[in-house]
Amino acid sequence: MAMYESEHTKFMREWMAKHPQELEEQKKGRALWWDKPQRLQTEEDREAKVPVKPYYYDANH
Repeated sequence: MAMYESEHTKFMREWMAKHPQELEEQKKGRALWWDKPQRLQTEEDREAKVPVKPYYYDANH
């Protein structure tokens, strides 16, 4: 039994097969929006954090 594949997925597979140069553009776009370097937490970040109460909705604490 074959897995379901949407019309959009079929279209994109065919389109990418016909336009292989677009793979490079796709990688550039992904790098622009998603592949960002991660910033490690600095000492200033740790000092700026407000401690969280044990029970957030308890008005007596």
